[in-house]
Amino acid sequence: MKTTDIVVLTDSRYVQPDSKEDYIQNLLKEDQLVVDALEALDYKVKRLAWDDPNFDWNSTQFILFRTTWDYFDRFDEFSNWLNRVSRQTQLLNSEAIIRWNIDKHYLLDLQEKGVNICETVFIEQGTSKSLSALAEEHNYSEFVLKPCISGAARETYRITSEMVGDYEEKYRQLITQEAMMLQPFQHNIVTKGEVSYMVMNGKFTHAILKIAKTGDFRVQDDFGGTVQWYEPSQEEIDFAEFTVSCCEASPIYARVDAFIDNSGNLALAELELIEPELWFRFHPKAAEELAYGIQQRIHTHEKIN
Repeated sequence: MKTTDIVVLTDSRYVQPDSKEDYIQNLLKEDQLVVDALEALDYKVKRLAWDDPNFDWNSTQFILFRTTWDYFDRFDEFSNWLNRVSRQTQLLNSEAIIRWNIDKHYLLDLQEKGVNICETVFIEQGTSKSLSALAEEHNYSEFVLKPCISGAARETYRITSEMVGDYEEKYRQLITQEAMMLQPFQHNIVTKGEVSYMVMNGKFTHAILKIAKTGDFRVQDDFGGTVQWYEPSQEEIDFAEFTVSCCEASPIYARVDAFIDNSGNLALAELELIEPELWFRFHPKAAEELAYGIQQRIHTHEKIN
């Protein structure tokens, strides 16, 4: 018997945190906005850690991934949990979407459908080519090295041709464990920032400009980056909605991260479909739009079943 309509997922650090720092308080506020929006539609909602050992996942109709921000550090454990829970209840976004979006090879799928992506070289696990050979082969004098499965800028390095030798050992260690990516360094991310476009149920709701702190290239607030409200052009909105429409299945929510590339074109950096920060605190109505979309999915699910 389903005793809960929707579980909003977080990770165990954020269930009842003691910290009063802004980062934590913003996280709690945004999760609460989602919970409130769902409860306003008369759903029974719980907020739980994804690895809660005491909860019966059979007892909820839907699971909504929100702030599960430790999944990439515990990937094997998370993957096993995902296998199990996907057989017990309905996931939002779906398991198929999550599996596809976890590995950044998905960028190639989007590129094939016409989405302009950040220029990317994929290096498969176990390759024998050195980092310096790859940089020379692709004529990269300054580039970023990062894993295909990652988050929060894990193992992400900005490297110049003069520094390649210093990273060879780190690269050799990484490539034996996982696939990696090389991308030419995008100077506009430093000078102009990166924009996140939030899309609920296929429709754009709001955008945020992320700017790295002086001397850094990582726009995440974990590394001192700042965020501010952003008014996009219609061209940008169309780009974001088109990108989401190119997914194999329709996501209930998405965050499209894009920037102006070195050629002066709008390009996709990442499409975040698993547990992206969606900055509901800047635009609470977007949480309501998400809730309405979930309501539609539930009604569709009930008709099918």
